[in-house]
Amino acid sequence: MAHFAKISEENEVLSVHVVNNADILDNGVESETKGQNLLSEIHGWPANLFKQCSYHTSKGVHSNGGTPLRANFPSVGFMWHENHNIFSGPKPYASWTLDTTTGVWNPPVAKPAAQEDPENKSNIRHYSWNEVNQQWDILSEDIWVGTVENEDGSVGDYVDSQDPIHDQE
Repeated sequence: MAHFAKISEENEVLSVHVVNNADILDNGVESETKGQNLLSEIHGWPANLFKQCSYHTSKGVHSNGGTPLRANFPSVGFMWHENHNIFSGPKPYASWTLDTTTGVWNPPVAKPAAQEDPENKSNIRHYSWNEVNQQWDILSEDIWVGTVENEDGSVGDYVDSQDPIHDQE
């Protein structure tokens, strides 16, 4: 099956449509133009505002090892970037820039890597982007507290979730 995104004049994805491959063949080869014209007839929408996309493409990679098509399989609310011939999710913050190969928005400061405390097994921090200060703020932390015996006799790790923002109030 072939997939086509219907986009607005503002390049926002409005819907995604499925077309039988047999309906868009031209001398045995898939034709995006045939798909666009077919969908235009059905939906009364300009043919040039239907863009073929691949269900198997995400972040510039085709999951089956094929050729990626237009960086990402879009959903409603995604954006079409005509100059780069790709789809991306909506821009999350004004300061983020688009990777035109992967169709992913990148912050001006890389997100901190996951951290582990070997002595306490783990110390996982959850971050949130702070657009005003252009930095990653710690949203919460999961801190390994100890090992506990469960009701069924098994042994498991006990994790306490800490919220530094609300714990200070």
